[in-house]
Amino acid sequence: ARTKRTIIFTSWDAEEPGLLGSTEWVEHHADEIREKAVAYINTDGSGRGFLNMGGSHTLERLANEVAREVEDPQTGVSVWQRTQARRAVSGNAEATSRPDLRISPLGSGSDYTPFLQHLGVASLNIGYSGENGGGSYHSQYDSFDHYTRFGDPGFYYGITLVQTTGRMTLRLANADVLPMRFANFVDNVSMYADQVSELLDQTRTATERENRLVQMNAYVLAADPTRTYVPPTAQGEVPYLSFAAIQNAMRGLEESANSLDAEILRVLESGLTPAQQAAVNQVLMSTERLMTNDDGLPRRPWFRHQIYAPGFYTGYGVKTFPGIREAIEQRNWEETGEQIELVADMLVRVSGALERAIQILEGNEIAP
Repeated sequence: ARTKRTIIFTSWDAEEPGLLGSTEWVEHHADEIREKAVAYINTDGSGRGFLNMGGSHTLERLANEVAREVEDPQTGVSVWQRTQARRAVSGNAEATSRPDLRISPLGSGSDYTPFLQHLGVASLNIGYSGENGGGSYHSQYDSFDHYTRFGDPGFYYGITLVQTTGRMTLRLANADVLPMRFANFVDNVSMYADQVSELLDQTRTATERENRLVQMNAYVLAADPTRTYVPPTAQGEVPYLSFAAIQNAMRGLEESANSLDAEILRVLESGLTPAQQAAVNQVLMSTERLMTNDDGLPRRPWFRHQIYAPGFYTGYGVKTFPGIREAIEQRNWEETGEQIELVADMLVRVSGALERAIQILEGNEIAP
């Protein structure tokens, strides 16, 4: 049977030299992708072991639901249970107290980058690893023969990966109401908001301590006098900046998210008209786009997502609320304040979209 939405299967060329294949394709089809793309699911390196999930937190609930349904080929329990156990014994207390496993925010390093970072398409990156050894990556041993002998003998986890991404794809392709859920999104984003506020406080504390050591001449006295040493100099004070705009926006977003998730559950049981379905799905698809800024991040306009980005200097690794975080790291306080306001405005836009979706589901508004 045909799916309700089109599925495009892509296999990218030129991934290693700057994600050229996927990036050129996304840029070439940008207008159509912006208009029509619901989500992108990526897989890259995979082997034997535990489920790795990263992506847009609007899809965190979907990823967890699917993980609970897929059987681990070695133990017979769900891949969700096995991953939860791995996190728990590794010291992650939250693994046994939070209803859903957190998925990692995405930086760069694979072909989801142009979809998520450039165009604001909700994305997931899925794979299995942890028990397939290592050392062969990007070497002459990184071959089909090596993979079949040592990476995933029997392709058991290859099949499991297909079962995982296949279920996710079919849910996205056939759902009456797109499976974006927002309580998980708010839980993660509020944590990121707390982190950047704490980063500013930590930077202030560290600066005060280091400046005292400079004034005491401690760095010079602690250095080996027989070796050339250039001591640090005192740095400017770190100002107190208000995160109230973000905190207020987060409070409104949390209320909207909880209300929308509850309303979606209601209409999935009671039903909704074709007009409601089309209208609410258009709004849900747009939410990730609303997290982007057309002007991009400071000094790198191609990267537009205001919640997730690879680090300007660190490459692959993700920076959450990158505009704020990197402005603090670079001690650019004027830019920090500007980015706080931009992020707050973005969160208000997303909250407004969720409120509109609620109105549609309640029958009070239908898009033309």
